This record gives sequence, C-alpha cells and structure tokens, in this order.
Amino acid sequence: METRKLGVGIVGGGYMGKAHSVAMHAVGAVFDTALRPALEMVCTTTPEGAARKASELGFSNATSDWRELVNNPAVEAIVIASPQETHLEISSAAFELGKPVFCEKPLGRNLADSRAMTAAAKASNCINMVGFNYIRTPASQLAREIIGSGEIGDVTYIRGEHTEDFFADPESPATWRTEGRSNGTMGDLAPHIINASQALGGPMERVLAEIETVVKERPGKAGMQKVTNDDHAQIMCRFTSGALGAFYVSRTAFGRKMGYAYDIFGTKGSIRFDQEDQNALWLYEGGQNPSREGFKKVLTGPHHPDYVNFCLGAGHGTGYQDQIIIEARDFLKAIETGTNIWPTFEDGLYVNQVVEASWQSNESRSWINLDQV
Repeated sequence: METRKLGVGIVGGGYMGKAHSVAMHAVGAVFDTALRPALEMVCTTTPEGAARKASELGFSNATSDWRELVNNPAVEAIVIASPQETHLEISSAAFELGKPVFCEKPLGRNLADSRAMTAAAKASNCINMVGFNYIRTPASQLAREIIGSGEIGDVTYIRGEHTEDFFADPESPATWRTEGRSNGTMGDLAPHIINASQALGGPMERVLAEIETVVKERPGKAGMQKVTNDDHAQIMCRFTSGALGAFYVSRTAFGRKMGYAYDIFGTKGSIRFDQEDQNALWLYEGGQNPSREGFKKVLTGPHHPDYVNFCLGAGHGTGYQDQIIIEARDFLKAIETGTNIWPTFEDGLYVNQVVEASWQSNESRSWINLDQV
C-alpha cells in the first residue's frame, strides 16, 4: 500500500493527550494505514511543560498557545484532548482552516457549545470525530453485529451503567472534578454509556432522570469545601424503536473501577457485557434445551472486529490503549476517504442533548422529550 505522512497536532498533554500520542505512533504499524501520522506539535498550558511533553511523547515542536498549533502549516489534523471549555474555540479555528478535528468527549461543555461545534463542522465540510473509545472494544463491536443481524431479535430493553469509585471515599479531597456541572458525573461518565446506548439501541425519544450529590462537602485547602456538581444519577428512557431503557452512572460506587456495563434483552435472546472483563461477551440464545440452557461466554479473538490486528491468539485480549488506536485508525480512514465515520460531532451533540434533557427532567421531575431540548 502506498503511504503518505500526515502531520498531527495534539492539544493537551495529560492522560488523554498521552493516550492519543501513543496511538498515533502505533496506528500505522498496527493497521497498515495509508496515512502515517507524524507528531508535529503538542500544546500544553506552559512552554516548559509543552517542551517536556514533546520530548517524552516524540513531537517535533511544542507550544503553550493552541493558536500556534492550529495555524502551523505542518499540522494537517488536530486532536483536542484539553478541557471541554476549550473545545468550541479550538475546533472552530481548525475548521476555518479546513483541518480535520478529533475531539475528546464530551463534545462541548454544554448543549449550546455542542450545537455551535456541530454547525461549524457541517459548514466547513471537514472530517470530524468525537472520542468515545469504550464502544470500540472487539466485544462491543461484536454486540453491535449481533444486534444488527437480528440474532437476538428486536431489542426490548437495555440496562446500562458507568460506575466508578474514585470519589466513593467521603474523605477524598476536593479537586477541579468537584466543581462545575460539566465536570460532574453527568458530564464525565454519563456520556460514555449514553453513547453505548445510541450504538446498541438507537436514539432515545424521552428521558426521566434523578441526579444527586452524594458527598456534599470534601476536604479542601482551606477546610471543608462544597461540592458543586453531581456524584450519581439514574435515567429511565424510551427509545424511538419502542424499547425501554434504564441507566445508572456514579463516581461513588465502591468497588467499581470501570463499571461500563450493559444488559440487552431481545425477542430471541440477550447479551451481557462488563468493561472490567472487556474481552468477553455473554450471549444467551433462545430456544435452548432446558437441561442445557444458559449464557455462553464468547471470548474475543481473531474472528471478531479489529482483534486480529493486535493479537493472533483468541482469549489473549486487547486493552484500553488498543481502543484509542482503533479510534486513530477510524480518524485516519475518514481523512483518507473524505467520509466521516461514526461517531461524528453530530453524534456527540446527541449525547449532550440527552445529558441536558436529563438535567431538565431532574429539575422538573417529569419526562422530557429530546426533540424539545
């Protein structure tokens, strides 16, 4: 295959900035992509920090000004891995220059930002993608295939959760994560399982939600500090397909480290998945011999989506970083072909719409139709 270099700039050098940098280094070798990323520039908050990240992660140049990165002629595609309040301005500037943008979730800090970002993407006709990595595991891709082929019949109910325990301990100190609505659980964890529900069950029609702060105060530098955002939430929904759904999100769920999980029931069978065991999908097929019936554990392997590029042995498994590499492959393929690949900014906007509808439902104590948000 004939290959060509693609200059990439990444805004953000933290947890996700590093993950995307590693993915861009690896994706060409893993998937033999036609476009081979070259890490041209990284942007962090200080010149010293940016220079350090450039050295650590293999960038040619560094800056503390995202405008310098966006306007750099050598930067042909941009990955935004900075706080969500920066997403609108950075992506809009990139689109004005005709540059493709991959933006980490959530798309915008609120629904208005997400709508503006989606409008800018459409007006520019540039490739755009939003970062929902968990749905790209081989097991969840297999779940989508099973549902799409009708193997479990029509979906009737989806139960999902995204539960973690990084704030389960009431003595855990206050941080930036405990301030501002966009940094709460509805802004942080809920988007992932909402995105999963979109992939597996289609769009929602209406929602009924309750959102709460479990730990009202946490230790701060000057004594106890008020927590100004949410710890957990429950969301009931009706999908446009007619299926029912119920979702729980929490950052105070003791014992859960990556509780991104779902049960899907259909008219012919059902599926279970848990991200803490991300290389297995549990499948129940209706019509079994009653003396032998039960769920079947399907271990992911070379016959399942994207697995073979990482490993030739069934059951050996893929990991978190591999999900980011799959994302990078999709972004590069979209740029190569000039055709957007799911999930786009419009799909990220849908997620923010569900989040906003949930907040409105919590405040009004009533069902909220998405088409009214």
